[in-house]
Amino acid sequence: MGSLSIWHWIVVIAVVLLLFGRGKISDLMGDVAQGIKAFKKGMQDDTKEAEKPAEPVKTIDHNATPAPTAARTDVGSKAV
Repeated sequence: MGSLSIWHWIVVIAVVLLLFGRGKISDLMGDVAQGIKAFKKGMQDDTKEAEKPAEPVKTIDHNATPAPTAARTDVGSKAV
């Protein structure tokens, strides 16, 4: 009772083709193929970026003397 015969599948396919038309289905399949190609290209780009050598690590010298700071004269003054 639950299985569909070949005639049921033929009727279903015929109805789908009548509703959507042959052109729309082929356009849809073309769009799916372009999406898969774009996904694969994106995955390849990610692996290429991961393989690039990282730039050298920058360090901060903690023993360096800080640059002298100038005293601010404008703090608390009112411009007239």
